[in-house]
Amino acid sequence: MRLRFSTAAALAALAALAALVALCPRPASAQDLNVDTAGAGVLIDQALNHSELLENLWHLSDVIGPRLTGSPAARRANDWTAERFRAYGLDARLEVWQFGGTWTRGPIRARMTAPRTHDVTVASWAWAPGTGGATLTGPVVRIDASTPDSFAVYRRRVRRAWVMTRPPSPVWNGDGPAMSAADSQRQRDFVRSVFTPFRDADSSLRARMQQFSNDVPHLLQRAGALGIVVDAGKEHALLNMSGSPNRILPLPQIVAAHEDYVMFDRLLQAGTTPRLAVSITNTLTRDSVPQWNTVAEIRGTERPGEVVIVGAHLDSWDLGTGTTDNGTGAMCTLEAARVIAQSGLKPKRTIRFVLFTGEEQGLIGSRKYAEAHADEADSIQAVIVLDNGTGAITGQALQGRTDLEGLWRAVLAPVASLGADSVVNRTKTGTDHLSFLPYGVPGFNFNQLERGYNHTHHSQSDTYDMAIAADLMQASAVMAVSAYELANLPGMIPRGPQTAPTLVQAVKVSDSLLVKGKR
Repeated sequence: MRLRFSTAAALAALAALAALVALCPRPASAQDLNVDTAGAGVLIDQALNHSELLENLWHLSDVIGPRLTGSPAARRANDWTAERFRAYGLDARLEVWQFGGTWTRGPIRARMTAPRTHDVTVASWAWAPGTGGATLTGPVVRIDASTPDSFAVYRRRVRRAWVMTRPPSPVWNGDGPAMSAADSQRQRDFVRSVFTPFRDADSSLRARMQQFSNDVPHLLQRAGALGIVVDAGKEHALLNMSGSPNRILPLPQIVAAHEDYVMFDRLLQAGTTPRLAVSITNTLTRDSVPQWNTVAEIRGTERPGEVVIVGAHLDSWDLGTGTTDNGTGAMCTLEAARVIAQSGLKPKRTIRFVLFTGEEQGLIGSRKYAEAHADEADSIQAVIVLDNGTGAITGQALQGRTDLEGLWRAVLAPVASLGADSVVNRTKTGTDHLSFLPYGVPGFNFNQLERGYNHTHHSQSDTYDMAIAADLMQASAVMAVSAYELANLPGMIPRGPQTAPTLVQAVKVSDSLLVKGKR
C-alpha cells in the first residue's frame, strides 16, 4: 500500500523528529564547551567556612571503623552514608550487587624460633586460609618462582617450609642520604621485574606467564609448602594488605614487616636458615553474598536525564580504620553533595554521588555499577573520583584525553587560588573511574598532594589522626565546583573510545591443579 503525505503533514513530522533529536544527549566538540563559573564562589564559601566533613570522617573512621567488603561494618557504612545524604536533602538509595564470598580476619602469631627467638610483625593476606589454629613450624626458604623452569629448580626445597618467592623490596631509608639516579633506576627496575616482567613479550608468552603466576600458590601447595611470606614493602614495620574472593589462595599467605623480611633474606644469604612458627585463625566463605553501593543525587533542572557522577570508594582494608583509603574520598564526596545542596544553586544536569564498595578487591562495585547502567553511558557527562589520600587536590589527570585540556583548565579556573590548577596528561590506575572508560564515558581521578599516602595506604597507620582538615575542605570545594560546572556545560563532553569491559570473574587456575588428592 502506498502512503501519501501532505506538505503540512511532512513538515509536522520533520518538526517532531527534530524535537526528539534535540532531547537526545549529543557530544559537543571540546572547544565548544564554554564553562559557566557563576556560583563557584558560593560553593567555595560553603565548603571552606561551613564544613561538616571532619565530623563525618570521624564517625566513619572511629565509630564504624574498617569497612572490609562483605563485613557487617561495610553495610553499616552504606546505611549511615545514605542517611547522611538524605539529611542533606538528597534522594538516596542502596544499589545491590553480588560479591564472591566473605573473609574475616582472626588471631595471628608469628615467631622466629631460630637462630634466635623473635616475634615477627605479620598479618594474614586477605582471602587466604589460616592454619586452623594450629602452629605450623618450618624453615624459611627463598625461591625464584618467576618462571616454570626457575620454579622447578626449587620445587623440592619448599616442602614443610615458609616460602619467600621474591627478593626484598627496595625500601628507601628516608633518614639517610638522598637517592641517587642509580638508586632510582634500581627501584624502577625492581618494580618492572616484579610487576610487569613480560610487558614487552608477545601476547602468547604473556598469557602463559600470567597463567603460571595464577598457578604458583597451587603449585606450592602441591609441593607441600606451609605457606607464602611476602614483603610489606614499607618502612617502620608498617604492613600492607590486599586480596580478593576472585583469587582465593589455597594455603596461608602472610605479609611480613619489611624489616623482618630483609632480616630473613640476610640470614639466608649468610648461610643461616631462620625457622618460623605461625598460627592463624581466619574465616572464609565461598557463597556469593549481596553488597551495596550508596547512591544519592541532586536532580537537574533542565536535563535531568544527563548525569555527572561524583564518586569514591567506601570500603577499606581492616588493619587500620580506612581513613585515608578511602574515608577521605568518600567523605569529600558526601561533603560535595552537602555543599551543592545547601548552597541554593540548582544544577542543570543531575549530579549523582556514588560511594562504591568492593574497590579494594578489584574495582568490583564500580564495575558492577557501570555494567548495570551500561544503557545510560551516553547520558553520563563525566565521572570524577577522589582516591589518593588526605592531600589537597592539585588538579586533574587527563587520562589520555588531551582534547579536554582546555575544558579542565576552564573548570578549575575558579579554584586555581586554592592550588588546584594543574592539568596534566597522566593516566591514573587502580581506582573506580576506570570502570566507566570501556563504555566511552569520560572518567577522571583528581591528582592530590601525597601527604604520606604511601605510608598509610593499606596499613595499620591508616587512621583518623592522619587526616588533614584544610586539605580535605579544599578537596571538597574543588569537587563541588567541578561537578556543578560539568553539570552546567552547554553540551555533552565528547565520548572516549569504547572497548570490551573487563569481566568480574575469578582468576583462572590450571585445571590440573584443581584435581583433589593429587600431589
